[in-house]
Amino acid sequence: MPGIDESLLEAMRLPGARGALVADWISGLALGAVGEAPGDDPEATAAETAELARLAMESGTLAPGDTSVLAPAGKEPPVQDLILTTADAYHLLRFVITTFDSTVFLYLWLDRVDGNLALARIRLADMADRLVLG
Repeated sequence: MPGIDESLLEAMRLPGARGALVADWISGLALGAVGEAPGDDPEATAAETAELARLAMESGTLAPGDTSVLAPAGKEPPVQDLILTTADAYHLLRFVITTFDSTVFLYLWLDRVDGNLALARIRLADMADRLVLG
């Protein structure tokens, strides 16, 4: 079971990967980062993507019927992932499921020309399932 550093290095092996991080969506803190970051600031990227993640998880529209914000321990979160597209990149956020109430997500910055969005989404989900926190 890979830890944060191993998972981030695995993410960077994806075609078109520009940068990756693991962050907490409540505090906005980066737990680990590798590669480039939009705006050259991994901490700002963590904080800004955490805001997107928090809004998605707390949304009554995107996560109907969920009133707890957090998924029960070990259960699927109401939102699995987010994909934001820009003119030149994809930004993927994948929520991590753990045996405790997790507020952690994986973030991948993927070049739109060189990257494969479908492959990246599948691999990011696999990484999130195997990630060991602690």
